[in-house]
Amino acid sequence: MNKLSVSKQTQAVNALVEGCSIRSTERMTGIHRDTIMRLMGRVGQACERIMDEKMRDLPCKHIQLDEIWCYVGKKQRHVKEKDDLAQVGDFYTWVAIDSDTKLIPSYKVGKRDAVTGQAFIDDLACRLANRVQISSDGLGLYVTAIEETFGIDVDYAQIVKSYEAEPIGPGRYSPPKVVAVEKSYVTGRPNLDITSTSFVERQNLTMRMNMRRFTRLTNGFSKKVENLKAAVAVHFAHYNFVRVHKTLRITPGMAAGVTNRLWSLQEIVELAN
Repeated sequence: MNKLSVSKQTQAVNALVEGCSIRSTERMTGIHRDTIMRLMGRVGQACERIMDEKMRDLPCKHIQLDEIWCYVGKKQRHVKEKDDLAQVGDFYTWVAIDSDTKLIPSYKVGKRDAVTGQAFIDDLACRLANRVQISSDGLGLYVTAIEETFGIDVDYAQIVKSYEAEPIGPGRYSPPKVVAVEKSYVTGRPNLDITSTSFVERQNLTMRMNMRRFTRLTNGFSKKVENLKAAVAVHFAHYNFVRVHKTLRITPGMAAGVTNRLWSLQEIVELAN
């Protein structure tokens, strides 16, 4: 690893954040896949530190929540009793997005359970500087966690979308059509007119496009939880500080006032060395 130049490391990480797999990155860069994996782990740890240090006292006003599925090692239906459930099977990345600046202030990789949900909401709350309005889907875990963490000091509403039955035939993999939307008050006085999960759902698409291990109906997946967490950390640091948002014309980090300049991917890689 010490023999690999920073520019070469940056080239490999850039391929990963643009949606290339480990093996395709190996073919394009000539770097062995084991070296790429170690590099991603180190850069992922640096990105976790960056996110933790920079995402403090945020002036967010409107937060959308959602979770996105993937799996580690094997899909849940193949998990056996002897397997360690903390290391294999279905995993979810819990994501919060500021709908105004498109910043990702908090995320959590883990199971879709009460413990992970509570940890995610606790982490989100400690990064906010003021009262916010939160929008989520109808997942009951959010209600309990938000009440436990925020109490009455939050405006929270849920939006539940109903979809048409999955079509049979050639179009079965196309996105289902939304046939009904129901919004409901949960806590405080949320404005239902702006209650939405559209931005966080769009972020889910970005994750599936830019991380090979999230792409559906392929053989790309994480073999270890540590690899998944590293990939997610690199993605969000790159998204917040390096990648210019097309609509904002600046990065989400700049839009939220977290930073006053455009970062380069090489800067992040250098922090890992």
